[in-house]
Parts: sequence; C-alpha cells; structure tokens
Amino acid sequence: MGEKDQSSPGEVKYYRLSEIEQQNSFKSTWIIIHNKVYDVTKFLEEHPGGEEVLREQAGGDATESFEDVGHSTDAREMAKDMIIGELHPDDWEKIVKPEVSPKPETFKDSDFWSNWLIPLLAAGVVTMMYRMYSSESQ
Repeated sequence: MGEKDQSSPGEVKYYRLSEIEQQNSFKSTWIIIHNKVYDVTKFLEEHPGGEEVLREQAGGDATESFEDVGHSTDAREMAKDMIIGELHPDDWEKIVKPEVSPKPETFKDSDFWSNWLIPLLAAGVVTMMYRMYSSESQ
C-alpha cells in the first residue's frame, strides 16, 4: 500500500520537504517549525518583525530562528492557527540544520582575555600611572 498524502478529517496532513521548499513566494509562503508546516502567507504583512524575517525562512526550517527570538505565549497561540500539516517523517533528517558545535576552548579563552582580563590589566596600569603621576606632582 502506498502512503497517503491526503488525510481524512482528524488525521495529520503530511507534506514532503520538496513541496514545502517550493512555497517560497509572495503568493504562498510556508515555513517549518518543530516539524510542523505553517502557511504564513496571509501573516507576512502583519508580522511584528517584518515580512522579510519570514521571507528569509520561506520554504525551509525556521525552528532555530523562531526559538531564538523568544516569541510570546500569544504569538505561539497565534501561530497554531497557521499550521497546515507536518513535515513527512521521512524528510525530518533532510532538513538542513546549522552546525551546532561547541565553541573550541581556545575561543572561550580568547573571549575571557579580550572581555575581562585585558581591560582589567589596562585599568590597573592606568591606576598605577595616575598614582605615580599624582605622587610626583606633590
């Protein structure tokens, strides 16, 4: 038996990634968030962050961007009304995910040096110079 893309009422409508990727125009804009497919076409002009934000994600996975913004409970409720189905489970692994790799330790160390230690040392040197200058002038 072949898989059904059409679902009867109450069943989930599955969309293939190739179908979703084609929905990236002003006439039809779909995005994926947590493997759910959202038709945001009618919401483009109303989106508080501007339609460009949604257009950049059109036809692809917007999960990370959606979560990074920290949408309110109201926004999440509103988004539920735009769900038209789910990404077909066979395509879950096909979503291009950004490389999530921890920062190398050397990078973390350089953050520490540039953000804390160097300014602290500079402040110490300036303080010592100020004290030396003020003691010489007395």
